[in-house]
Amino acid sequence: MQARECLSLEQIRAFLEASNEVGFKGRNREEVYAFVSETLRQQRYHDLKRRSRGLIRRYLTKMTGLSRAQITRLVSMYLEGDPVQPKAYGRNRFAKRYTREDIALLAAVDEAHETRSGPATQKLLQRAYHEFKESQYQRLAELSVAQMYQLRKSHTYRQRLVTYQSTQPSQVAIGERRTPAPDERPRYQLHDSVQPGNRHRLQGVGSLKSVEVVKQGHS
Repeated sequence: MQARECLSLEQIRAFLEASNEVGFKGRNREEVYAFVSETLRQQRYHDLKRRSRGLIRRYLTKMTGLSRAQITRLVSMYLEGDPVQPKAYGRNRFAKRYTREDIALLAAVDEAHETRSGPATQKLLQRAYHEFKESQYQRLAELSVAQMYQLRKSHTYRQRLVTYQSTQPSQVAIGERRTPAPDERPRYQLHDSVQPGNRHRLQGVGSLKSVEVVKQGHS
C-alpha cells in the first residue's frame, strides 16, 4: 500500500463510486499509518474545506480498512503536528501521568486515614480538590480505583508510607489457679482476650476481660 501517485479529489471521488462494494485492508499497522500520513500530506489536508476533508477520510477508510473513528483519530494526530505512527506499548503508563509528588501525596492521605479502601480514598481525593479547592489534588482527583492500587504497589509509595508492624500474638493462660475464696471453695481467674488489630486491619479491636469463676463444691 503506497501513495506515490497523488490523485486529485475528482479521481478519489470516482474511485469511491466505482469501488463501492470493494474493501481493502493494509498489511500491517506501520504501512497503514504511513499511507494515511502520506495521503494527508499530498492532499494538503490542512487547506481543504469541510466537504473535501470528508471525501479524504472516506478514501482513507476504504483503502486502509480502518474504522471511521480510527481514521478520525489519525487525522487529528496529523492536524496537531504529531507523527502518524503506532504508539510504542508501555507498561504502567499511569506513572507518566502521575508524578512522584502525586504518589507521595497519595501515601500521605493513606497514612492520615489509615489506608482506606480504593473507593473511599477516591472520594477523599475528589473532595479535597473539588470541595476544598486544594490544587495539589487536581490529578489525583481523576485517579481511578484500579490506578490507585497500582500506585500503591510502586516503590515511591512504599518508601513514603510509614510501615506499621503487625501486632505479635502473645500467650494468655485460659485458667489461672487463684487462692481459695473466703468460703474455702477454689476459684480460677479466666482470661478472655482479643489481639489488637494493626492500623491496616481491624480498627479499634483490642480488649482484655477477666472473669473470676468460683468452683462450686459438692454439698
